[in-house]
Amino acid sequence: MEKEIISSDFNKVFSDLTTTVEGFDYKEYNEVPFDGSWTPAQVTQHVILASEGFVKVLNAEVKDTERAIDEKKSQIKAIFLDYGIKMKSPDFILPELKEYDKEKHLSKIANIHDGIKKAINDLDLSKTCLSFELPNLGQLTRLEAIYFVTYHTERHIHQLKEIHRFQKSA
Repeated sequence: MEKEIISSDFNKVFSDLTTTVEGFDYKEYNEVPFDGSWTPAQVTQHVILASEGFVKVLNAEVKDTERAIDEKKSQIKAIFLDYGIKMKSPDFILPELKEYDKEKHLSKIANIHDGIKKAINDLDLSKTCLSFELPNLGQLTRLEAIYFVTYHTERHIHQLKEIHRFQKSA
């Protein structure tokens, strides 16, 4: 898979994330829209926590890959883009219920974007990442890790847009 395509897919999603977060006013951003929901700020914090971790994973120890470098990509996509299933966040990326600063979040999103964009451009995406293993999926290649971030973020953009629609109609 060509780096231009990977970069384009990633850039589109992170641009959409930025635009979506910018669409919330301060009050809406930190407001629980309905029982059982995270605030938009918590959703964004969750994306930040997960994505920051992957910036580190991409730049950590790797090894040669002994399988197709995109073998798990379609499975990752199927998991995250099935909006009919509800998922539970692992504790280490579970966002606190508190007030978050939208501008700080946007700055962190930009830093994550830059870090992953640099990884796409500078690193060998065929290598397998050794510093993190996903339950049921195991170790990912750098390519799969980038798509994990892309599809995970896309899932939460969908969630943010649904919250925004709900807030506007309430």
